[in-house]
Amino acid sequence: MPTGSNGAKQSARLASSGAPMDPSEVASTIRSVERAARILGFFTVGRPRLTLSEITARLGVSKATAHRYTTALRRVSLLRYAGAEYTLGPQVLTLAAAARAGLPIISLAGPLMEKLVSEVNETVVLSVWEGEAPIVVRIDDGTERLIRVSVRAGARLSPFDSAQGRVFCAFLSEDEVPGLKDELARSPRLADDLKTVRANGLAINAPEFHGVRTIAVPVFSDGHIMAVVAVVGTTATVPDDISSSVAKALKCTGHELTRLYGRHEVPDTGADDDVPARASQG
Repeated sequence: MPTGSNGAKQSARLASSGAPMDPSEVASTIRSVERAARILGFFTVGRPRLTLSEITARLGVSKATAHRYTTALRRVSLLRYAGAEYTLGPQVLTLAAAARAGLPIISLAGPLMEKLVSEVNETVVLSVWEGEAPIVVRIDDGTERLIRVSVRAGARLSPFDSAQGRVFCAFLSEDEVPGLKDELARSPRLADDLKTVRANGLAINAPEFHGVRTIAVPVFSDGHIMAVVAVVGTTATVPDDISSSVAKALKCTGHELTRLYGRHEVPDTGADDDVPARASQG
């Protein structure tokens, strides 16, 4: 029976020749694809480097078999090997960019983000949750300000310190945010901030060192948070006020995008009715 990448190549040749494939060959090809996908899934932000021994143990195969898979993945630039450790290869970045470009919310958000830029004259950013943290998928920039805040598409944001991350943490379940339970146990203030985000429907974050302020609001589909829209500017131009014209315009954009993207059923947040209407500060 063909195994690993050799089996996949042999099966591909049989398929292209028009010859019927034996069921065992089909099963072997499927197993090869599944194992390759599992290997790629072993890599995370917390564990970006793995040894062959670690991959072998997690895959549950012999070291020789694991090596065949990693060799095949290296050939197509899905893995890199350096210093006795493997990391994800550059082709993964290309696939990730293509996957993000295919998200329907990006095209839906475009006109609304452009309109918001014209209203507030600040940078507007759209982020989605990517397993462990928010990732920026679209940026629309104002061009009239002398000082603009630059944000890079593909940038990964802090799930706990960024305004976008706190909006996701407020509306995702604890199981959907790696490390959130531990972070809440360490920081009672974070728990209070997330409760405030749920009550106000937005987060405001103003790190004290670089003078940048971010206001972020959620976008829902059928009661589940799907994305976050944010205005990013300087502390001089973006007010620290949930009732400011910037915050109101941003919330209108979030509500409109929710309406376009999916029906919004307000999740049961468990927030107390007497939560003060103040912004979440990071």
